[in-house]
Amino acid sequence: MLHQIACYRCGFSLAALSLPFSRQDECPECHNYLHVCKMCEYFDARVPRQCREDGAEEVREKERLNFCDWFKPSARAFDAAGKSAEDEARVAAENLFK
Repeated sequence: MLHQIACYRCGFSLAALSLPFSRQDECPECHNYLHVCKMCEYFDARVPRQCREDGAEEVREKERLNFCDWFKPSARAFDAAGKSAEDEARVAAENLFK
């Protein structure tokens, strides 16, 4: 089944992976786990516990692999603007410590 989901961390297309993702699936590009809060449809940094699903247990580390039964991968998880800012900060730090 084709889908438009991209890795929340690097933006790499995950169309080659079948849904639902297994708990151990990783991004083929950056090798981060995909079953994480920041990759989920219910993740929302603006609400308490950063989750819009009331029945879900709290997960403190939003980028860590978890066992949440409510996990549903989101096509909106990747934030290109946030990635650009992160890349710029990394380059500035590398230049500072050369």
